[in-house]
Amino acid sequence: IFALIVFACLVGDGYVNPPEESRLFCVFNHNEDACRYGIGIGVLAFLACIFFFMVDVYFPQISNTTDRKYLVLADLGFSGLWTFLWFIGFCFLTNQWSWTRAEDVYIVADSARAAITFSFFSIFSW
Repeated sequence: IFALIVFACLVGDGYVNPPEESRLFCVFNHNEDACRYGIGIGVLAFLACIFFFMVDVYFPQISNTTDRKYLVLADLGFSGLWTFLWFIGFCFLTNQWSWTRAEDVYIVADSARAAITFSFFSIFSW
């Protein structure tokens, strides 16, 4: 759920259009990579959650212990990797947000703060 919140905040309000320009900019210090990283990690985390949920549903029907071991190790390894990636995302978004000028942010500040907050929560949930 945290991944969906981060993804939704960045897709919905992560890009702003200043009145004097027709181009959309990322709310995080006009750094497109910050928005892309948050969106990418959110989408991939959500898809991975669906995959591992399906693995958990079918896990009792897997009789081969070797396959079970590899699935558990894959889940554990992916969770460790994604914890690290969420930590990097939290640090990156927070850094870019601290350099964002107040006049560049209109009403999307709450969405940007929510994306940062739920990136932090995702570190512990993974």
